[in-house]
Amino acid sequence: MEMKIEDIRKVLILGSGTLGLRVGLQAAVSGFETTIVDVSEASNEKAKVVHEKILRHLVKHGRVQAAELDEVRNRITWSTDLKTAARDADFVNESVTEELALKQKVWAQLGEFCPPRTVFTTNTSYLLPSQMAEATGRPARFCAFHFHDVFTARVVDIMPHPGTADWMIPLLVDMGKRLNQIPVVMKRESPGYIFNSILMAVLGAAGALVTYDIASVQEVDRSWMGNFNTPSGPFGIIDEIGLDTAWHVLKNRKDEKSVRFAALLRSMLDQGKLGLKSGEGFYKYPQAEFKQEGFLG
Repeated sequence: MEMKIEDIRKVLILGSGTLGLRVGLQAAVSGFETTIVDVSEASNEKAKVVHEKILRHLVKHGRVQAAELDEVRNRITWSTDLKTAARDADFVNESVTEELALKQKVWAQLGEFCPPRTVFTTNTSYLLPSQMAEATGRPARFCAFHFHDVFTARVVDIMPHPGTADWMIPLLVDMGKRLNQIPVVMKRESPGYIFNSILMAVLGAAGALVTYDIASVQEVDRSWMGNFNTPSGPFGIIDEIGLDTAWHVLKNRKDEKSVRFAALLRSMLDQGKLGLKSGEGFYKYPQAEFKQEGFLG
């Protein structure tokens, strides 16, 4: 059964973390009935607070009308019950932790709980869809559909695996546009998509400068920010992405630079420093040093 954009009314988002909560909110803003599921009620409660901050920003910049806010909120259902949430989903986007075994387990459950019509997509940052496709029980209806920030960085990557049905690609292009994103279609699988492949080369170089004691975190960020006139540098970016996400990407790489940087990130994670979402990473939030007047001199 092929699906078209007109067939998608109910969207299910797995994971209410940094990206999941944003994808879910954009789905609701775009008019979809949206359910956001997380195993943690506490995570859902934190996500609701972030939603309100984002909504205030969208209203301030005229992207959402104040009179529409209650309608947007009412389109969102929060849940910790995956089986119930999945039973009438038309479209699923998964944003759980970057652990292959966990994702495979979740997709096996979704394959059991969701109707046969449901379209399955993963928001994985670095795993390949072919690593999860068979677990879904419906590999032809499965594809990577990877978001960045959603509201500021608006690219969504569409990366099929060899068994993805041809009709899925135009559907996902249409879905990306409905979600106010810029769809980018990849010809074949590649870890890190397009932008992340470029970004990780930059972040890896930044990590080497620090772990080989060539420069401090602050000086690396000053150099980047001063040369490119950006609001943050590589380490500010890692804090926003999440040190846990960066570590998951690096931990299986065997080159010396990656091993050293992964060890640094692991030591910080062991101290509870996840980045922006925990209040501390390479910087302390909300008053991060790189955001202060005078940081660039």
